[in-house]
Amino acid sequence: RLVESGGGLVQPGGSLKLSCAASESTLNDYAVAWFRQVPGKEREGVSCIYSTDGATYYANSVKGRFTISRDNAKDLTYLEMKSLKPEDTGIYFCAADIPWVGNCLTQLYDFWGQGTQVTVSS
Repeated sequence: RLVESGGGLVQPGGSLKLSCAASESTLNDYAVAWFRQVPGKEREGVSCIYSTDGATYYANSVKGRFTISRDNAKDLTYLEMKSLKPEDTGIYFCAADIPWVGNCLTQLYDFWGQGTQVTVSS
């Protein structure tokens, strides 16, 4: 089971750091991704990381503002979000699965967290 934390309300231009933890197993051999969901819109892949080699991928909408990272010793995956915009508002989900080849934002994920709300508003 995956558990996200770190969401909240922040003003435009602000920062938040999300965390994803696995409660019953390790993610050290997995691809871990962050997705976000806004009511009425399709779920969007935001960023992902391969725990094996640290390769990362980002959606164009967050490149240069978001950073995904992985602490294998603590078995935690982070999403650091800076220069937040109102359009970044949504529920952010952590997902994990056995890694495929290529861009991990395009693969399927079987394991999901419950999500954490991020609201960017003045």
